[in-house]
Amino acid sequence: MGMRDIKLEQVVLNIGAGEGGDKLANAERVLESVTGRKSTRTYAKKTIREWGIKQGEPVGCKVTLRGGEAAKTLNRLFDAVERRLNKGCFDKGGNFAFGIKEHIDIPGVTYDPEIGMFGMDVCATPCRPGYRIRRRKRQTKEIPKSHRITKEEAINFIKDKFGVQVV
Repeated sequence: MGMRDIKLEQVVLNIGAGEGGDKLANAERVLESVTGRKSTRTYAKKTIREWGIKQGEPVGCKVTLRGGEAAKTLNRLFDAVERRLNKGCFDKGGNFAFGIKEHIDIPGVTYDPEIGMFGMDVCATPCRPGYRIRRRKRQTKEIPKSHRITKEEAINFIKDKFGVQVV
């Protein structure tokens, strides 16, 4: 593997339930059935009176996947959107995100009437070898412009690795 090769750094699946209680517990169960991992709760950053949300209240859940597990799960999630992504899903840093309207679209997931239906957001971050310089403790540095992943490179990476059509 050369220094210019792109790989998947992480994939984050996120469900915004909008409220705590049973709905959030069901959303956590859905994420667990899709990934086989325990989810982490996300909390409201600020109070929004109209929606009945208080600051610090649990409102959603997420799972972060890395390595081979991330690629395997992402492959299944692309089947839920018929292996088609919009060009607008990619940002200039090569990251991409897409939504899944109903979790039962994902292959291998069955519908449970007790849980109900949930949509989710999928965010993926590609990287190259050497990206650690941003996060290391000593002497952190910016990634040089020539080494950053562009939108076009990310689109080509997704086309080649996962066979996804970008329209």
